[in-house]
Parts: sequence; structure tokens; C-alpha cells
Amino acid sequence: MPLITALSPDHDHDVAELAKFFNETLGFCPNSVLTMQRRPAIAKAFINLNKAVMDNQGRVTSEQKRLIGYLTSANTGCRYCQAHTILAAQRYGSSAERLDNIWNFRNSDLYSEAEKAAFEFALAASAAPNAVDDKTEQTMKKYWDDGEIVEILGVIALFGYLNRWNDSMATTMEDGAVAAGETLLSSTDWERGKHI
Repeated sequence: MPLITALSPDHDHDVAELAKFFNETLGFCPNSVLTMQRRPAIAKAFINLNKAVMDNQGRVTSEQKRLIGYLTSANTGCRYCQAHTILAAQRYGSSAERLDNIWNFRNSDLYSEAEKAAFEFALAASAAPNAVDDKTEQTMKKYWDDGEIVEILGVIALFGYLNRWNDSMATTMEDGAVAAGETLLSSTDWERGKHI
């Protein structure tokens, strides 16, 4: 049972307008945002941050950002965000093969060396304590420019916020996210967990 129940999608007009962004990303507005709107300023700030982080200014693609979000969320154990990010990665063109092999990225030619560097960075940056070291930094700078590193870390940090929010709230998982978790993460130990 969630700590706080989500409000209806039309509870706050301004939040509802901004939340249309998620119709492209997920096909629905996530319950995390519907809970945040109990304080509309938080919901609006979060949606605007999400839009800014997910805006592609360099070579980091929408699909790559969602895979980075997935690895970050899986690393911290947030079942809610794992289902959402894997669904969004699929919606942004990730193939079934790339989704199925994400945990084998180090040894797979499905991912470029630049992607592998970003994925290692995501795992190191989302670890507690933080595990980003000189080698991780050097590898990132080999493949990504400063702006792209900011975009990648923006995704990791955004999902750090969401992982804490959704795990602490035990946010109710939407049917679309449950279906994505059950189908797209069937080869992992993913389960809905407390997100009933």
C-alpha cells in the first residue's frame, strides 16, 4: 500500500498540461507525479527537470538515456523505476535483443564502447558509496564531451531522486508498467514488489 495515494490526473491544471510529456515517454502519467502534485510546485519543478534532462542536446539518444535510467534504478533496487525505464527504452526504439542483454553489456557487440562507458558510469555513480573513480572519468572523457557527460549524469541523478521517491512512497505501479516489467524484464529477477 502506498504511503501517499496519488491524486487524479486532472487535479491540477498546470501539472496536467506539463505531464502530457509522459504520454510520449510512457503512454501515461506516472503515479509518482500524481503523488507529487499534492505540492504542485514540486510536481511542476520535477516535470520541467525531467524534460530538461531528457532533452537531447548531443549524441546521447533517448533510448540510451532510458537504458542508463534502467541500470541506475536496477542498481539501487527500485522496481517501479526499472519497469518505467525499460518500457520507455522500448518506446524509444530499443530492440528486444538490446533490452534482453543489457546486463551483459560489457561483453556484447550490441553496445558501442561509448555506451559501455556510459553504463559503467551509471553503475558507479548510482552505487552507495559513489564509485566513480579516475578510470571511470577518463573512460567517459574518451567517448563523451563535457555536455554529454552532464546529460548522462543528469539522467543518473534524476533517477536517484525517483528511486528514493518511489521506493519510500511504495508508489502504486500502473498497469502499463507492470506489463512492461513482466514481459521486458522476464529474464531478470524483477517483480512488482511493494508497488501494489
